[in-house]
Amino acid sequence: MHAIVKNVPRGGAVYKDVPVPSPSRGQILIKVKATSICGTDVHIYDYNNWAKARVKPPLIMGHEFAGEVVEVGRDVSSFVVGDNVSGETHIPCMHCEQCRLGNFHICYNLRLRGVDVDGCFAEYLVADEFTVWRNDKELNYEVASAQEPLGNAVHTVFEGGGVEGKKVAVFGCGPIGIASVGLCSVSGAERVFAVDISEYRLELAKRFGADVILNPRHTDVVKAILEMTGGHGVDVFLEMAGVQDTITSGLRVLKPGGRASVLGIPDAPYTVDFGADLIQKNITIYGIFGRRMYSTWFTVSAYLRSSKFDLSKLITHRFKMEEYQKAFEVMKSGMSGKVVLLP
Repeated sequence: MHAIVKNVPRGGAVYKDVPVPSPSRGQILIKVKATSICGTDVHIYDYNNWAKARVKPPLIMGHEFAGEVVEVGRDVSSFVVGDNVSGETHIPCMHCEQCRLGNFHICYNLRLRGVDVDGCFAEYLVADEFTVWRNDKELNYEVASAQEPLGNAVHTVFEGGGVEGKKVAVFGCGPIGIASVGLCSVSGAERVFAVDISEYRLELAKRFGADVILNPRHTDVVKAILEMTGGHGVDVFLEMAGVQDTITSGLRVLKPGGRASVLGIPDAPYTVDFGADLIQKNITIYGIFGRRMYSTWFTVSAYLRSSKFDLSKLITHRFKMEEYQKAFEVMKSGMSGKVVLLP
């Protein structure tokens, strides 16, 4: 089969022939129908500092997918050939303290698909039964491939409370940030502020229900949000970019007693004024990693069944898998929503 392989410890990847995997006991063989590019994939493709410390080539890239079950291994009982499926990036050990508590996403021995083990940028994928999610038969494969990042957005938006009747600031309007804007909008947020340096992505955020869009290249975002909230700030701050400026500005516009949910992974440690921005404001900060298995997926499915939330609008570009270099360049340009690769 063909696959996109991170073959050496430097920038780039190759499209090459590799063996089709075989399912072992408790595993499923999936024919990949669609897969989408995540910011993490871009980090691995560019081989940034995080990737250098974590990823050990050679490795098949990718972790967001949808496909059809074509073979089941011994003792698999939850899936049959022909099922439309997607799956988790998290591969928990099932035995440690966190797994026994149901916190599979923060397993002490956690492995990540497309990061620590071979991923889904390929024609076929083998996955452990526990990590596979059955989709509704009628769910479009392209949309189904974007469920995993939508799960990130669900986890970020709702961890620690709802957003109904609240003012929310979303800093970083990549695909997950835009999905978060949409979730806030359809879930009753009073006002949603979307902040990004890409005008293209700000316009997408507006289509998903942002009430105010702000570009820090042209506007003093902190001053603007404080003025528009009567000097009080927002109730909820969602950090989706993983850069110093967004964490600094976001904490400054968060009102006393507010909630911050931080998803973006920085390339270097943050500098934070704990006294002024955290302690004296008595705020609550949640670090968000992936999705809760599987409560987040049930929520994702409910939103996808709702006519109020159309995830297909987030998919702006489609490429054949062999055109992966073009796809990554589009993803890095900031002039895209979700970029889908089709085997």
